[in-house]
Amino acid sequence: MPREYFFISDMHIGGDGALHNIDFEDELIEFLKSLEHEQDAELIINGDAFGLWEFTTLVGAEKLEALIEQQSRLFEQLKKTGSKIPITLMPGNHDYELACYPEFIDRLKEYNLNLVPEVSMTREVAGRKIWIEHGQQHDERNHMPDFGNPYAQPVGYFITTGIVGTAGRYSEFGRGNWLKDVQAVMPITEIPTWAISNYFYREMGPLLRWIVLPFLLLLGVGAVVVISWLMEATGVLQVNPILDNPLTNALGVPGQVVRTVLILEGVLALLLLLALIPAAIPLGILLRDLRRTLGRYHILMPKTPAQIGDGPYLEAATQVFEQDPSVAVFVYGHTHLASLKEVDGRVVINTGTWLKTPKKVPVLFGQLPPVYIPAFRLNYFRMVEEDGRLAIYYEHIEKKPPSELTWAQRLLTLTERPPAGAPIPKRTIVGA
Repeated sequence: MPREYFFISDMHIGGDGALHNIDFEDELIEFLKSLEHEQDAELIINGDAFGLWEFTTLVGAEKLEALIEQQSRLFEQLKKTGSKIPITLMPGNHDYELACYPEFIDRLKEYNLNLVPEVSMTREVAGRKIWIEHGQQHDERNHMPDFGNPYAQPVGYFITTGIVGTAGRYSEFGRGNWLKDVQAVMPITEIPTWAISNYFYREMGPLLRWIVLPFLLLLGVGAVVVISWLMEATGVLQVNPILDNPLTNALGVPGQVVRTVLILEGVLALLLLLALIPAAIPLGILLRDLRRTLGRYHILMPKTPAQIGDGPYLEAATQVFEQDPSVAVFVYGHTHLASLKEVDGRVVINTGTWLKTPKKVPVLFGQLPPVYIPAFRLNYFRMVEEDGRLAIYYEHIEKKPPSELTWAQRLLTLTERPPAGAPIPKRTIVGA
């Protein structure tokens, strides 16, 4: 039995079209090379190593063969590293087919990969048991109704093939190849806002953007102008302080230009308001009914895993701890949010993701779409025995995100930074 274990998950490697590009390929290969110098260690990939769901034109064993051919450099490195230390794979939801075809075990063995087609497994360090799973069974959208049955796909499968696979095929037609990053947008309810943001800042015609931009920037000002008109009409104000004030009067022609712009913004805001009011009630009723229908089909849940947070997984960990007191660590992935939490002397770990993740930040001013800034949090956990106790080490691999933002996105988020993930201690002693 190895003395130490390394854990990573959620790389989502492979897929149609632009999804074959691995943004972190060099870092992953260097990480694998570094493990070749470890003594008596094992690498465990607890789910979603591959994006088999994202191969939408292939079925069954064809997907794995296409993946191996597509990612030949990575598989050769896995083979080299696997000849030095054991590498164990378990299925997630995006590579659920790994649990469905027994022939995959022998095929992956050719690359020194040990496939364990189970929902969970355990390891032991310092006499303490480590419970390992991917976590999709706690997510209604991705829970497998009959684990190991290739025809019993959850709703998440159809969402992924319909959205992510299509995005991979069409991403290269866009400006900036941004569409493929839809696979890392969490929660998925953010996808419409993310798509609108990228359309506005990337795909919209420059002339149209320059026409729309001033209106959106000053939409809040236009709303203030409308309010000032209403207050003036009802007698609350005798003189309109927005349009008729000493400053604009003293500026002469420039003041007249400013006043004209404010009046135009007020008119546009008023027209928008008048257009929305009649449609608001029927549109609200329609959207409510649509949400109820999508919820009934488990396509649109009241809350997504990322919105719910760690709740279902902490509950699952608590149940495991109660059923088996020898379990000291509960390891899962799936939600892409790396974390380490201590629960009554035990530890619950989320192994995060290696994907490039779009992080939403608001713009500095105006009513413009938010900007999604690319970010990486490449990381792994290592567990080893130290002085008879179980020690957990967290390691972060630095990777600078690509410079993908347009000048407008940079300018509008000049002082903003993407939200950092939950802080994780570099070293944790279980039960200390």
